[in-house]
Amino acid sequence: MSEQFVEIDNFDLSPRFIWSFLMFSQEVLILIEKVILEIVTSLSKDEAPVLVLPNRSSWANVSFDNAVGLQMTSGSSVTTVRSNCSSSVTKFGHILKVLSTIYKLVQSNVYATKRDIYYNDTQLFGSQRTVDSIVDDISCMLKVPRRRLHVLATSKGFISGDLCYLEEDSTKVDCHSNSTATPVSSNVGGIRNIVSSAKFVLIVEKDATFQKLLDYDFCTKLCPCIMITGKGVPDVNSRLMVRKLWDTLHIPIFALVDADPYGIEIMCIYKYGSAMSFEAHSLTVPSVMWLGLLPSDLQRLRVPEDALIPLTQRDQNKLTSLLKRPYLACQPAWQREMEMMQRSKVKAEIQSLASIAPDFLSRVYLPNKLRYGGWI
Repeated sequence: MSEQFVEIDNFDLSPRFIWSFLMFSQEVLILIEKVILEIVTSLSKDEAPVLVLPNRSSWANVSFDNAVGLQMTSGSSVTTVRSNCSSSVTKFGHILKVLSTIYKLVQSNVYATKRDIYYNDTQLFGSQRTVDSIVDDISCMLKVPRRRLHVLATSKGFISGDLCYLEEDSTKVDCHSNSTATPVSSNVGGIRNIVSSAKFVLIVEKDATFQKLLDYDFCTKLCPCIMITGKGVPDVNSRLMVRKLWDTLHIPIFALVDADPYGIEIMCIYKYGSAMSFEAHSLTVPSVMWLGLLPSDLQRLRVPEDALIPLTQRDQNKLTSLLKRPYLACQPAWQREMEMMQRSKVKAEIQSLASIAPDFLSRVYLPNKLRYGGWI
């Protein structure tokens, strides 16, 4: 299949921008050339080349800074990908192939999505997940954000509310519609001329809850606001968008998630980041506040018992793991809520509020929380 990559036009052509862009691009090319030089040097010595990658799955590699979030430490544990080992030679080849593609993209000032890279050689990669993992490995290995590698992710998130902006190609985007949401841009870094009168941003964990609030016209009925959902675990673009709004508008950011360990973890990803955290400064929003659903709300509102769900063993293990995360020490109120869940051994979805009244979430719960400061 022929390469179908997209050239990005209409850049800011000021001398300062061009200079910084060229410097960034040159740095990325030099980093890739260094990797290839090490491989060639090993071959010249009749040695099997080895690639060394930071271990992205280990929390031992992560430190916590309250002002930034989670950050990968310099003394990270590593994984070696050997070219002479049957269990890793395929991955070694995949990394070289993607490195070669990235080098061409950066050199030519062309951008591609991870999906483009996969479909350029489906037989080699076998699955989209393989490409996704390799791109993240390379980004982590070079310590370069994915956008600087000229690789964009296809967005899965949606946004709606009091917001207009221009895409990098000068397309105007208006998010005011109360019936349909706008897909989060796949090139958040290129967004400019943001205009909004929103009083806050509401991160909504689930698409179903997001759609229900959209149908209710929540973004205009209470006060002007912006809603965004990553449809579960957020993709990088949804996180970048929340960070962009925070940097630009300087308004409160609230999170509405299920009162369960996985909802809490999703909120923590927006606020503090994940184990792959070397670019936390551009992805995290340390000011995110937990609006709901709080475990204490279940008791306070007397949510019917038949709407509550017993914690599974997997839930309990996840909750125990969350309570050990480094950022919990500076969030005693969050810790108390999680310990309450641990003691009660029950969880609840946002939809459980419908057991009180069908429109309780949009007409009572959220307006009261926002008016009277019911967040932590």
